[in-house]
Amino acid sequence: MQNIATTTQKYILALDQGTTSSRALIFDAQGQIVGIAQQNFTQIFPQPGWVEHDPHEIWQTQLTVAQNVLQQTGIKPTQIAAIGITNQRETTLIWDAHTGQPLYNAIVWQDKRTTPLCEQLVTNGLTEYIRQETGLIPDAYFSGTKLAWLLQHIPEAQAKAESGAIKFGTVDTWLLWNLTKGKIHATDVSNASRTMLYNIRKMEWDETMLRALQIPETILPQVFPSSSATRYGSTHPSWFGGVSLPIMGIAGDQQAALFGQQCYQSGMAKNTYGTGCFMLLNTGTQLVTSQQGLLTTVAWQISNAPPQYALEGSVFVAGAAVQWLRDGLGLINHAAETEFYANQVPDTLGVYVVPASAGLGAPHWTMYARGAMFGLTRGTTKAHIIRATLESIAYQTRDVLEAMQADAKITLEALRVDGGATANNFLMQFQADILGVPVLRPAVIEATAFGAALLAGYALGNFFETNTFETNQQLQIFYPRMPNEQKTQLYEGWQKAIKQCVF
Repeated sequence: MQNIATTTQKYILALDQGTTSSRALIFDAQGQIVGIAQQNFTQIFPQPGWVEHDPHEIWQTQLTVAQNVLQQTGIKPTQIAAIGITNQRETTLIWDAHTGQPLYNAIVWQDKRTTPLCEQLVTNGLTEYIRQETGLIPDAYFSGTKLAWLLQHIPEAQAKAESGAIKFGTVDTWLLWNLTKGKIHATDVSNASRTMLYNIRKMEWDETMLRALQIPETILPQVFPSSSATRYGSTHPSWFGGVSLPIMGIAGDQQAALFGQQCYQSGMAKNTYGTGCFMLLNTGTQLVTSQQGLLTTVAWQISNAPPQYALEGSVFVAGAAVQWLRDGLGLINHAAETEFYANQVPDTLGVYVVPASAGLGAPHWTMYARGAMFGLTRGTTKAHIIRATLESIAYQTRDVLEAMQADAKITLEALRVDGGATANNFLMQFQADILGVPVLRPAVIEATAFGAALLAGYALGNFFETNTFETNQQLQIFYPRMPNEQKTQLYEGWQKAIKQCVF
């Protein structure tokens, strides 16, 4: 990359630690991306339903891309005004409080090993308490039962936890600990709200849940606002050429994307198409408890202002279904090929793909569901299966939207989208068609990283120039054009397919 930096310019470095890769992006004061570095890391599958990451690899890849993006752009560490961090959320790590060494691999949000623990919470009558106080449901998706499993299965871990010799964190906390070389053990309100251990009404760790899962509070990080000038400390000088860079913004990836899409007003919604698919609806300072199988989550908190809340629908498998087409079935060599194949056929010939390989998330929440294909005939081709897989992402999004509109008593006027799969024009058009509302794709689809940068920028005061928002809101709009009768027929077929996958 060409050297674009002058010594007087200032930038924000966004660290975007995702499920399959670590990324670092640099934004200028106009909100433009001036550099990106990315590195994939290993996905570990010890047994069916288990998904792990190597904590060292998470940290090393994230540090490497942060250093690389500075080198590639010629931007000096002294020109970085602040760092913003965003991360895969529920993934759970524990490490030795003194040495900083991980005690086990990170248990990834997709991991289902703690399903029996979740069932025990249900048996113990905690379902409604969890829903009301944490905004979540008893599901293996969240950090709480993953942490309990680690304490139960690592020799002497429970005793060490009781004595304060162990630290727990989601990925943001792990990065913060390493960036500051153990000085800061903290998380932000958005990540805390994904643990099933945090009371989103009282905005503190929940004693009832800690007791139920036998988790000592001493191992938990401090919880701070998502945007803060002082709370998250600075990087150790050794990481960036002897310079300490202030860390001023942290948010879980989906909340960061909501912020990056500038969905600041109640009633605004975005959908992020990544490994999973995550739709968030801003409900402002009002905490809306879902009656439709959605999650209530803390969206963000700016300094000492009241927290903002959101309703969230989590789809477990979206981009991961395209990865399966490539790596599992060998039907494509690159994800981008899916658009070509989908356009080779006028429809799926009645084929539906239900990508429930990790169970079904919102609004179904069925841990035991499994993926399936329906409607296969002798005439079914590779193109039909690929098209049906893309359509499944849009159908799952509609499932979530239907629930969201029922909970919040609003009718969505438009859906803002971001994430890698939004580059697929076929998917975006089908999404608009099946929802019946315009789909708005911004010029800058890196909304997650941009949200982390914006949160850090807020802590600095007026870092970003006013035209930032105009620049990043240049939209391509996909208008619905499918006849209502066809839309209804297709969606009814999807609902029938879903029912067949729920055991």
